[in-house]
Amino acid sequence: MQRIAALVLAGGLSRRLGYPKQLVELCGKPALQWVLDAVQRTSLEPRVLVLNPDVARSRALETEGFIVVVNERAGEGQSTSIRAGLAVLPDDVDAVVFFLGDQPFVNPAVAALLVDRFRATRAAIVRPRYADGPGHPILIARRLFPELLALEGDTGARPVLARHRDEIVTCDVPERSIPLDLDTPEDIERARQLCREQCHEP
Repeated sequence: MQRIAALVLAGGLSRRLGYPKQLVELCGKPALQWVLDAVQRTSLEPRVLVLNPDVARSRALETEGFIVVVNERAGEGQSTSIRAGLAVLPDDVDAVVFFLGDQPFVNPAVAALLVDRFRATRAAIVRPRYADGPGHPILIARRLFPELLALEGDTGARPVLARHRDEIVTCDVPERSIPLDLDTPEDIERARQLCREQCHEP
């Protein structure tokens, strides 16, 4: 049985917002905690969380069960968080499911679908297809780790996905919409409204 890890990328500096979006409160807990709680409901192991130094100093997060990596080079872009997270993975990990720390409503069931498709196909990349397009989380096999480790800047894994576009296997997921990103104040207000609806709050 292949060993598949989870890697939560939450090292961003939230420059567009001006404050840490990872710690934005949604129904009583930080936005990032929603992601961590979702990952805890998966079978992925080990679980790695990459934080920037400011968020790492916060005591608002419950990170039990995660290998926490503080990315001191977070200001150089998401590629540094990818490299920092991969660096702590055991050698027997066959693939990683990458989660974004600013997508609080990610469904853990999507990760299970990615894992099942990977085990059936041994594809280099497995990506979910929502009704409105491809999204996250994304599973990437170990054979592409050297390319991920060579990334630079703030492009994330996009260059790797582009080079291997013909090797991407997609799987349809039940959710209609790609998980909401917290990039703007409007996104945060929308997330709070969605959260209130889920929690049945006025």
